[in-house]
Amino acid sequence: MNTMRGARERARTEVTAAIKEEARKQLAAEGAAKLSLRAVARELGMASSALYRYFPSRDDLLTALITDAYDAVGETAESALAAASAGAGHLERWLAVCVAVRRWALDHPHEYGLIYGSPVPGYTAPQDTAQPAARVALVLISVARDAYGSRGLAKQRLPAGLRTDAERLAAEVAPDLPPETAMAFVAVWAQLFGLISFEVFGHFHRVVEERDAFFAHAAGELARTVGVLPEA
Repeated sequence: MNTMRGARERARTEVTAAIKEEARKQLAAEGAAKLSLRAVARELGMASSALYRYFPSRDDLLTALITDAYDAVGETAESALAAASAGAGHLERWLAVCVAVRRWALDHPHEYGLIYGSPVPGYTAPQDTAQPAARVALVLISVARDAYGSRGLAKQRLPAGLRTDAERLAAEVAPDLPPETAMAFVAVWAQLFGLISFEVFGHFHRVVEERDAFFAHAAGELARTVGVLPEA
């Protein structure tokens, strides 16, 4: 009985992976808005009714693809931090993570576009995508936390009108960091992915050609914005 159950689980895993792979091909060719369960089933030689047993709706399939993309870029960030940790300063670790995330985005433009591009019409991501979506941010916050603990985090100013939001954000994601740093992270987060999006979607064409150097410089400036400074 256990052998049969194991075989069924392996078969389900393989079919699920094939469905998602075909869906990614459709994303690349047609865009997320045109993703169709019937088209995926047709390309795989499946009956639509059979595919619905794996993903009951287009939104369920989109959610799976979105979660996979967030997890992939999150794992990339975590691996970059782990690889850079030995003997690296706070700024070096920050840059290692940012550069790795940019490289993932350039290597996977359609998956990047799914999570950081235009919203898919008619689709609302469920709450369970929030945790995978936070993985990159949590990696960068960990760098700031280490910098703060070793006095490598610069003090920042915060307008009085942002105090409530800043304290709420700090309590939710980084209670051991100053509220000023939590609010600075929001701006840095938007700017980091704005930089990456401009490059992925071609907006730097004939504007910035030395893009590796430009990104490293810009990411370093973002580190300073959030208070992560070079170590003396």
